[in-house]
Amino acid sequence: MALQEVILVDELDNEIGREEKLKAHLDGVLHRAFSVFILNDKGELLLQQRASGKYHSPGLWTNTCCSHPSPGEELQASAQKRLQEEMGFTCPLIWLFKFKYKIAFDNNLTEHELDHVFVGRYNQDPTPNPEEVESWAWVNLDSLKTDLEENPEKYTYWFRYVYDTFYNTYCLQEN
Repeated sequence: MALQEVILVDELDNEIGREEKLKAHLDGVLHRAFSVFILNDKGELLLQQRASGKYHSPGLWTNTCCSHPSPGEELQASAQKRLQEEMGFTCPLIWLFKFKYKIAFDNNLTEHELDHVFVGRYNQDPTPNPEEVESWAWVNLDSLKTDLEENPEKYTYWFRYVYDTFYNTYCLQEN
């Protein structure tokens, strides 16, 4: 299996190089990522519970899918491809915003990402890849906001970090 590379970026999201994914997370260098949020017509967000075999944040709940674009791959196309790989479907995606975060994990890995957020609509149940996804659920946005506040340990760091921005940027404008 070929090693996956990530795109190293500066603070303005300009590509400055490439690095093997695990090494980038060991060194904590800033790299490009994306997060996908899928809503249905009931206003529910599709969450996934990360598989227990993931190298960080196993078993935690998070947005519909997330990953890193491959060097030379268009960002939105990469997000749609990963949505298919993780959740078993694809749909049109709209770019919303980007944010930067950094978190060190207990296993000596550091997520330092400039993360592009995409949103899409889908009204069927997913057929997730069990190597990536332990479980999934459609969740009411307001109930989720409350649960994130009351039980933050159930969710990934980046999801807790970005949820309010996502909610205020997209969800409130839609209603």
